[in-house]
Amino acid sequence: MGFVGTAVEYLALVFLLAVGMGALVVVVLFFLDRFQTHDAIRRNYPVIGRFRYLFSTLGEFFRQYFFAMDREEMPFNRAQRDWVYHSANGKGNTVAFGSTRNLAIPGTPIFVNAAFPPLDDQAAATKPLVIGPYAKKPYEAPSIFNISGMSYGAISRPAVEALSKGAAKANIWLNTGEGGLSPYHLTGGCDIVYQIGTAKYGVRDEHGNLSDDKLREVAAKPEVKMFELKMAQGAKPGKGGILPGEKVNAEIAAIRGIAVGKDSISPNRHPEIRNFSDLLDQIAHIRRVTGKPVGFKTVIGSSDTFEALFQQILERGAIHAPDFITIDGGEGGTGAAPMPLIDLVGMPLREALLRVADLRDRFGLHDRIRIIASGKLVNPSDVAWAICAGADFVTSARGFMFSLGCIQALKCNKNTCPTGITTHQKHLQRGLVVDQKYERVANYAKQMIKEVETIAHSVGVNEPRKMRRHHVRVVQDNAESVLLSKLRPSCDAGDVNKSHS
Repeated sequence: MGFVGTAVEYLALVFLLAVGMGALVVVVLFFLDRFQTHDAIRRNYPVIGRFRYLFSTLGEFFRQYFFAMDREEMPFNRAQRDWVYHSANGKGNTVAFGSTRNLAIPGTPIFVNAAFPPLDDQAAATKPLVIGPYAKKPYEAPSIFNISGMSYGAISRPAVEALSKGAAKANIWLNTGEGGLSPYHLTGGCDIVYQIGTAKYGVRDEHGNLSDDKLREVAAKPEVKMFELKMAQGAKPGKGGILPGEKVNAEIAAIRGIAVGKDSISPNRHPEIRNFSDLLDQIAHIRRVTGKPVGFKTVIGSSDTFEALFQQILERGAIHAPDFITIDGGEGGTGAAPMPLIDLVGMPLREALLRVADLRDRFGLHDRIRIIASGKLVNPSDVAWAICAGADFVTSARGFMFSLGCIQALKCNKNTCPTGITTHQKHLQRGLVVDQKYERVANYAKQMIKEVETIAHSVGVNEPRKMRRHHVRVVQDNAESVLLSKLRPSCDAGDVNKSHS
């Protein structure tokens, strides 16, 4: 009993000390909050006011897991993410008891099933499509669905390696992003699209200008199939990037061709490209030096502006056209960008794609310029809609991030990504096991293509690129749907003569 009594007394003492320390902390916090001047809530409500910030921080996570319905969350809801997760795991995507999707929301695509679809043995796999017929080495692109630009530096080494290996297994291309070609992009031996950003990382000389010698060096790698000149990005059109000096280690400096430990600031546009004439000249120059197809990526503010581009192509001749145009919607993603640019600048993809496809076709360039759609396209309905609208290819970045295990923690800009995808902290990168994740990348791509082919078969064609605007309806404000071909009739080459007569 003496021992028990001593233990009880000891615990009571510990409890009293804890209470006393807690009370002391509260008193200290009370006076700190009351007499500080930068926070009105804490000044008026000492100590208690601190809980507002705690709950605000935790609310993001509670909403995601406990309160948000399957189709409520932004920027990608749980239903969208779950489809990617199931596909990446190689599991079936069949569901029971009907759709949970609200089909009355304006803009929802509804595909027009054929009364007599092709028999199963008449369905065909998506055929490869040639890009850059006038290049010395045209690219016969095998897949309609590919990986959009994500730079090494923006995403981690294991993430790049997993994407490279997964792309090779699925036979799709991988865009480097503007951060240059790292050894990790080449790990899997997949097809590579080299993106040239405004800072020209990896292909720049000591003054930051485009280097023909560096271009030839990159183009000599057999994995590099095309070059993409990045004019603008959906999440931050008209805004260059800043790579802080503390992130520029010896490896990053060597890959990007910049100085170790110094801030690297990307211009908000290519200084030497002042107009569409300069753009066509630069595309022709890169194509001549590399021998590979060259196109550009941009965000559409007004399709009227791009009328001048197509007019110049018409005057110069089809050989001078870009081999492809990547249209990024204003809703495009990035690791970090100013909110006004993310929210308010740039035309959404679902409008921009239709306008550019119409311009291309109206000027008779349908078979010359390939259109690549990019911007929040992560599910089969998104990809199938884009092809109906006029895209030849679709690329996705965030879809493939989900396939790697992204949980939409919204920490991309803080170097604390809990899944190891957008962080350079080694202890967090350990969670991303390349030999496991690359299989998920490949599974996601294959399942996407399979289900888009399923939609194509349902609407009555035997492969996706035969889908047209009359194969999809779009829900209107009154909850009724209208054929996309009626809302936005397709153009043909004859229309350009009418509009310029």
